[in-house]
Amino acid sequence: MPSQPPQNLTIATTGASGSLFLRQFLLTVERDQRVKTVNFIASDSALRVMAEELGLRGRSNLVAQILGHASSKASRKIQQQSNADIGANIASGSYPADAMVILPCSMGTLARIANGIASQLIERAADVCLKEKRPLVLCVRETPLNKIHIRNMYRAADAGATVFPLIPAFYNRPSDVEVMAREFAYRVLAHIGIPQSNAYRWKG
Repeated sequence: MPSQPPQNLTIATTGASGSLFLRQFLLTVERDQRVKTVNFIASDSALRVMAEELGLRGRSNLVAQILGHASSKASRKIQQQSNADIGANIASGSYPADAMVILPCSMGTLARIANGIASQLIERAADVCLKEKRPLVLCVRETPLNKIHIRNMYRAADAGATVFPLIPAFYNRPSDVEVMAREFAYRVLAHIGIPQSNAYRWKG
């Protein structure tokens, strides 16, 4: 864990189910004053999933759509990057990104990261995190897992990533899916050094 909370985050979302968890994660970092900059990337497959799960349409004002803001109210903190832009700031190790979270992380994205295939910005930014030894959290989402998935999770973890499966907790007795997704987001943020004061903590 870093000595001070990460201020510059890269957040990506890919074509696996779980857009509600992404929404809660982005809402939390948008509110957290410790986080100064967020570079956000959505794959083409993620756009299809978000259209199904969140009712979003197209790339226009995507961040505002995810956050539930009016279309005219864009986030000043969260900057959207094109997944096709391999020359974006976060594609270079000289750019001071503190940590990267992929939420949710599809098995295809996991496979490309685990095997060093970086033809799109998401995989390239993840590759940069690994080579620069920066925190990389992969919130993988698939069931059941085949041997290829398991091997790729091992390869990614062996290279330095944290495999953080998109599995919600139930011991806090969440009242609805929003609470469940929010608590998962809090767990991921705590893992990278940005704990939330209102997160549920088990007292025994």
